[in-house]
Amino acid sequence: MGMRLPRVLRPRSLAGQLFAVQAVLLAVVVTGYALFSYVSDRAQAEEAAGRQATAVAGAVADAPTVREAVRTDDPTRTLQPYALAVLRDTDVDFVTIMSPEGIRWTHPDPDLIGERFWGHIEPALRGTSFTETYTGTLGPSVRAVAPVRDGARIVGLVSAGIKVEAISARVREQLAALLGVAAGALVLGGVGTYVVNARLRRHTHNMNAAELSNMHDYHQAALHAVREGLVMLDGQYRVALLNDGARELLELTEEAVGRSVAGLGLPLPLTGALLASEPRVDEVHLTATRVLVVNTSPVTGGHRRGTVVTLRDVTELQSLMGELDSERGFTQALRSQAHEAANRLHTVVSLIELGRADEAVEFATAELELAQALTDQVVAAVGEPVLAALLLGKAAQANERGVELVVSADSRIDDGLLPRSLPARDLVTVLGNLIDNAVDAAQGSAGARVTVTAYTAGTELFVRVTDTGSGVDPAHAEAVFERGFSTKPAGPGGRGLGLALVRQTVRRHEGTLTVARAEGGGAVFEVRLPLPTVGAARAAAQATDTTAITGTTETMERATHVGRAERHGAGRGGTV
Repeated sequence: MGMRLPRVLRPRSLAGQLFAVQAVLLAVVVTGYALFSYVSDRAQAEEAAGRQATAVAGAVADAPTVREAVRTDDPTRTLQPYALAVLRDTDVDFVTIMSPEGIRWTHPDPDLIGERFWGHIEPALRGTSFTETYTGTLGPSVRAVAPVRDGARIVGLVSAGIKVEAISARVREQLAALLGVAAGALVLGGVGTYVVNARLRRHTHNMNAAELSNMHDYHQAALHAVREGLVMLDGQYRVALLNDGARELLELTEEAVGRSVAGLGLPLPLTGALLASEPRVDEVHLTATRVLVVNTSPVTGGHRRGTVVTLRDVTELQSLMGELDSERGFTQALRSQAHEAANRLHTVVSLIELGRADEAVEFATAELELAQALTDQVVAAVGEPVLAALLLGKAAQANERGVELVVSADSRIDDGLLPRSLPARDLVTVLGNLIDNAVDAAQGSAGARVTVTAYTAGTELFVRVTDTGSGVDPAHAEAVFERGFSTKPAGPGGRGLGLALVRQTVRRHEGTLTVARAEGGGAVFEVRLPLPTVGAARAAAQATDTTAITGTTETMERATHVGRAERHGAGRGGTV
């Protein structure tokens, strides 16, 4: 694992960076809103102050008391108390009543009465009320000026105003409340952001953006580098991830991502394994062309989040195991025949000791001639060394189980006829499993016999295996080729794989596999495999390299050894 930097030197985690960005953004938004609200509230406050001053000025100008006082010789005596009363009742800072010339009749400061009004009065003299912001004797203020009418004549003017300082005080009160709300929003936003980022930290394991990016790159590289298949399913058993190995092994495309496992068209047993809620460990499943070992493991985090599926291709391993089984069969046959040869040797020796040399010679010669005849019959019918060796070994095994293995007279496969496209390993898989299945079915039946027919016709290889067993129920004609199907009790290694492997091999070579009821009872399995023309096959055989020739020679030697062993054991009644 790579060395991690000390926390003080490491870049901030992704969650921490997001929290900082969100906190700054929230602070900017709240501050901007507060400033906008302050400016807007101030403008609204000034507008409201102008409306209030206009209303007060208009009401005073229309008051009968004002018009009556203007007609007297001393308007100030009546209007000053009146203006002060209005000032107290209307929450304005000043009310000034003046002559059309702008000479004050009233003022909050009595010393300023009789002086000229500071401000504009021209619009009011033309009969129009107006507002303005002006700096007068009381400082800057928002004021309104309205005319006092006596009929058609303008006999006076009224000015009412609110100082800007008072307006600012009102705005400051509103701003304090606004700042309180903004601070509360900032705190709540910060708490919410912290909670969200705490959850994000848990999901990202407190890694920063660079670490997450590196992990993603390693993840992608590992997925493409691993040759084993890897499939990740979500909680609804949809394909969430599919690496290159899985696409190749399951023969899927990138379009499979997002689709349900049930809709991928996989074999039913494999689909069932992928949909199972419990883990599967080293289960063997077959597709159309491969033998796969499947492991599944649920992904949990408080609840089921999905499933991780790994796939390993053991097609070649299974084929090698088939060859190994054949080799074991040869070994067992040789071991058995060794015991039989020892018994016959003791018989010959005993006859000689009894002085019956002629009978001893006759007994030994008969055994040798019969065994040689059987070997010659197989080699003459099937010149292909792999098939010949396989048939001789299977004959010995069947003989031990009380079953007669017969190669029909129609059989004819010359050496070198089969092309490289049909390797010996696949022949062993097809014929070996069919014979084993037939021997199992025929064992114990009356006149137990298995008949093998193998020949080429045109561009096809025909392999037919017939047994004298109980036959195959027509209702199971397709099920017998499914993995796990068997009419026999399950052994330590399980049953029901042989015929499934045969069908898989036949499909891989684009051939056909059928099962039917034999004429005399029992079952007949027939395989047809396409071959190139005979001339092409012979040309391919001539191009075979030294390694292949050596392997063929070794196979023939094995067949000869088994044949020699047959010479000692043929007297047990086995027929080939």
